[in-house]
Parts: sequence; C-alpha cells; structure tokens
Amino acid sequence: MADDSSITAPAQQGGGRFWKGLRSLVFGDDGEPSLRDELEAAIDEHRDERPGNGDLSPIERQMLKRLLHFGETTADDVCVPRADIIAIEEKESFDEVVRVFIEAGHSRLPVYRGSLDQVIGMLHIRDLFAVLAAGEERPTSIEAFIREPRYVPESMGVIDLLAEMQSTRTHMAIVLDEYSGTEGIVTIEDIVEEIVGEIEDEHDEEAAALLTYTPEGHWEADARAELDDVAELIDPRLGEIDEDVDTLGGLAFVLAGRVPEAGEMLAHPSGWRLEVTESDGKRVTRLCLHPPRPRGRAEDRDG
Repeated sequence: MADDSSITAPAQQGGGRFWKGLRSLVFGDDGEPSLRDELEAAIDEHRDERPGNGDLSPIERQMLKRLLHFGETTADDVCVPRADIIAIEEKESFDEVVRVFIEAGHSRLPVYRGSLDQVIGMLHIRDLFAVLAAGEERPTSIEAFIREPRYVPESMGVIDLLAEMQSTRTHMAIVLDEYSGTEGIVTIEDIVEEIVGEIEDEHDEEAAALLTYTPEGHWEADARAELDDVAELIDPRLGEIDEDVDTLGGLAFVLAGRVPEAGEMLAHPSGWRLEVTESDGKRVTRLCLHPPRPRGRAEDRDG
C-alpha cells in the first residue's frame, strides 16, 4: 500500500503556495503583516469596547491610530496653505504690524518682500510688544525685528521636520514647492495636531461667531471661517474644493485667481455668490454669502 504522505504532500504543498500567495497579496511580498498593521488591527478590534481599568481610553486609541500613520505625513499635508497665510510686507509700519497681530491672533507672522514667494523672515509678537510695554518710541522700520526663517521642501516628512524644528528651536517654517515658491507655512502646533487633533485656545472663535445669518436670507462671514464649518452650517457644496484651502478667504482667492477687492462678486459652482465686503488688497477679511437664485426667478431675469 502506498504511503499516505506521498499522496497528501503535493496537495499540502499546493495549499501552502496558495496561502503564501494570499498573505503576499494582503500583507506584501514578505508574507507577514507589519507591526503597524498589527497594531492598527488590534486597536480596531477593540474600538467599541468599554475600556477597563488600565486599558486604553477611546481618545488614546484615536491618538495611537493617528500616530501609526504619522510617518507617512509630509510638510505639504500639515501646512497652512498659501491662500490662507496672513503675512506682513517688509515695508509695513510698526503700528500697522501691531494691528495685524491683534486682528490675526497669532504669535508669529511671516514677512515677505514683494510677494509671498519671497518670504524673508518672520516676526514674533513678543519683540514688538516689548517696545510698547517699555513705552519706547516707535521704530520707523520693522527690519530690526525680523528673524531668520526655516525653509523646508513640501515633500519633507513631518518626523524629520519636527526633529529639525526642535533642534533649531524654530516654531515656524516656510514650506516651499518644487519651484521654490511658497506653498504654505507650518508650525509645531500644526504638527502636534496631527496626533492629538485640533488644539484651540481661549482666543479661537466659535464657528457661529464667524458666520451670521441675516433676516435678508444671506450670511455675513469672517474670511477666517473654516470651510468645514461653512459646509456644516450653510451648504456642504461650499466645502467641496480641489485646491488646498481651508477658509472662506482662501476660497475667495481661488475663485478670483488673486486677492479680490471689496465690492467684487464671485460665483461659486454651486450657485452661491461670494460678495467681498472688506479687503485690504493683501487679503480678504469679510464676505457676504448670497444663496443660489431660485431657478424660476433666474430664468425670468434672463428672459
């Protein structure tokens, strides 16, 4: 009688090749899941469980999942896009710079020469307010306050970027595109938020304060209003945009192809019209959102 092993061996070998091929398809050529895959699968498996004593809380699980993909993120993914940058022109007066700092609510602002593609440095609010606190005479130029910026490519990984910013004690970096133009700016806070989520302080305004519905049926809006909030409160279509912008001011910039002036009416593909009510030539500050016209009324006017 033939040995059973001679009969089953080919089948076993074929089955082994099948499972090896399946593992390769799912987990990669090495046939084994990565530690990252295993950790993410373990977190997902316990996602809906109530945490016991000493177990990970839902917030900790969420942070861990973000951290697992942290190394895949680049400077371009986390930076404030160009259209949303609030910056200071090199020739601005001291008092004007103080005003912009107060309105922007930031502690650091980039300084440019001519256009945003030539960022020459950054200002820290502490340096300027030290002059005010001491009651010293206003300087005629802000040149003495401009600090050396860090320039990083948009493809730089955030782990390397964070390490560089820590070693150089820099809290803001200018992100450059492939043509050495300004793609955006990134701060340490932007990087940390990739792990812990959005960080807001007492100076951050609620979305409702930036968007106000009027009896006339339109919305008065601050240009700093986030498109995610606009989409949630007003119309989801207003948040659908391919370009890398986060605010209404950035959306107005994209629709116009430049910084629009006060009084301009910008048409959105959804039918909404964005009226620029305030602009200082460098950025839009306030808008009025007009809803799409009813089809019948629009046809009557066209006729």
